[in-house]
Amino acid sequence: MIRFNKSDFLNSKVLATIVISLISFLTNTLNAQILSENVHRIVFLGNSITYAGGYVNDVEAYFLSKHPELQIEFINVGLPSETVSGLSEPKHAGGKYPRPDLHERLARVLSLTKPDLVFACYGMNDGIYLPFDSSRFQLFKKGIQWLHQQVEESGARIVHVTPPVYDELKGKKIGYAAVLDKYADWLLAQKKAAKWEVADVHYPMKNYLEAHRKIDSTFGVDGFALAADGVHPGEVGHWIMAKSILLYLGQTAVAKAADIMSALDPERGERLMKLVATRQATMKDAWLTASGHIRPGMKIGLPLDEAKTKIADLTAEIKELIQR
Repeated sequence: MIRFNKSDFLNSKVLATIVISLISFLTNTLNAQILSENVHRIVFLGNSITYAGGYVNDVEAYFLSKHPELQIEFINVGLPSETVSGLSEPKHAGGKYPRPDLHERLARVLSLTKPDLVFACYGMNDGIYLPFDSSRFQLFKKGIQWLHQQVEESGARIVHVTPPVYDELKGKKIGYAAVLDKYADWLLAQKKAAKWEVADVHYPMKNYLEAHRKIDSTFGVDGFALAADGVHPGEVGHWIMAKSILLYLGQTAVAKAADIMSALDPERGERLMKLVATRQATMKDAWLTASGHIRPGMKIGLPLDEAKTKIADLTAEIKELIQR
């Protein structure tokens, strides 16, 4: 009989992480599209996960560090609670307001931001945390198809991002993980069926979660999670999302990076991340306020011109840092 000790399982955990990284690499680089010199503005659309901004910040910091010559502006206009399906729970937010619908603001966002490339991440809220229902699924697909058409008609390129994984152990909505599997599968199928660009974050996150939880459960540990509430990923989850997008964009050097810091210059990475996060925190609220939305409770951003003036010193420091 072969016996394993704890160190063997810990080594297996490391091995599982490496295997998952390779799966992510193979999946997201099959149709990798390296950014051209004509891409100067990248807009991120989505819900609270996008608004939180972790993966957006990671992507921006990586490109600033490795490709400063591209001079790309990264714009985060994620809106918490938003759907592309137009659906909302009857008592969403305790009955205070329905979920905002992207249909209400997309035209203004595209007109104001004038993107060359859009990353759109929807699905997490679109099944409204209920078991699978074909009518809700149809509304999700209809909304995504509308979004795709609107972005293309604006002249921008669009990359759809599969919804992040839902953790039923933490979120308690039994059956919802399977809903997001279906939503992700449909989006991935559009790569062949409709020739869409689709970057997968769902399965890299799901595989990572399952692998780590399986190892932890061997020792009676029930605490590992990418999202404490089952929905909103923490730092590791956001890095998996960013890494998947970077791999999709042909940035193969991140394949073995365990986190954003190991993907950046060790002497400048920490400072760069702080500067990027601070700049994004100011600008995302300014962009959201300027483009307009109907979700209550959001921070009112500075007028765009004032916000850009406020971040001027940050931008100058970032430029100096990446040119050293």
